Amino acid sequence: MRDLKGGTASESPGAEVPHGHAQGRGRGTVGELGEFGLIRELTSRLTTTPAVRVGPGDDAAVVAAPDRRVVASTDILLEGRHFRRDWSTAYDVGRKAAAQNLADIAAMGAVPTALLLGLIVPAELPANWPTELMDGIRDEAQVAAAAVVGGDVVRGDSIAVSITALGDLRNKEPVTRAGAGAGDLVAVTGWLGWSAAGHAVLTRGFRSPRAFVEAHRRPEPPYHAGPAAAGLGATAMTDVSDGLVADLGHIAEASKVRINIRSADLDVPAQMSDIGQAVGIDPLQWVLTGGEDHAIVATFPADQKLPARWRVIGEVLAPSALPQVTVDGVTWDKASGWDHFSDDPEG
Repeated sequence: MRDLKGGTASESPGAEVPHGHAQGRGRGTVGELGEFGLIRELTSRLTTTPAVRVGPGDDAAVVAAPDRRVVASTDILLEGRHFRRDWSTAYDVGRKAAAQNLADIAAMGAVPTALLLGLIVPAELPANWPTELMDGIRDEAQVAAAAVVGGDVVRGDSIAVSITALGDLRNKEPVTRAGAGAGDLVAVTGWLGWSAAGHAVLTRGFRSPRAFVEAHRRPEPPYHAGPAAAGLGATAMTDVSDGLVADLGHIAEASKVRINIRSADLDVPAQMSDIGQAVGIDPLQWVLTGGEDHAIVATFPADQKLPARWRVIGEVLAPSALPQVTVDGVTWDKASGWDHFSDDPEG
């Protein structure tokens, strides 16, 4: 957008919105539509918010930052590694790409304000794929009351979607991973293990139970919970993107503490247990190590009364020379969660 502006990778060769998606207006392939035609298609689908002072169409966007501190995060989704087109529509991928970045902003205790899109696509890709992707990104941004303000489109051999999210702390201090102290409660809000269970269903060639498959295709982070947790005095916080054990491990390491999870306090829905039985996997493993649900997990002072949406699942223990996460007092010695450099891609 010229700020979604064009270029080449190597020029050598959420407010509540509907769950459906609009059909792309592009014609033929991306190559036939052309760089500037694609940019017009993408920018024509966007909405704005009061925080956006200059949107797509200039060299850069201008977004209001009343706090004078901007919270920023970025992630990349690569086809075949993070999504498959036979499993997810372009709209699904857009919702997912936006959600995982918006959740990072919320997990700092900030309110999301804007998204930037970096998109690499092959010339032979049907032109409606990127436009439907943009519909998904736009709609997920609206759930968090944010807007897409610009980005870049380039040609490449495969699809890659990069999102940068911005947020506003609204004059509060950020909640980092480093503030947990001995005696704090550990609490979570949102879903755990649903995306992993959905992935297990898809890998076996099924499309139901639909709720779990949809949770994998389109996570629904509790964006409001991050700023709310900051207001409740959260001492440390993160979103569950790589797995509960792994992400609490980041808090334990940053805060130099031990964290114990009580498995009896984790929610394992009956239908998830049914899926686990069908595929021969203990569903507790999905809850503990499955990522991409983007639940919010935080630590709070022990005397803090939490709203019903928060489930207390453990406690922070005394500082340790070996920060770690235990489950029912025992060191978790299995895989703790997603690793981008592991040999277990999306498909």
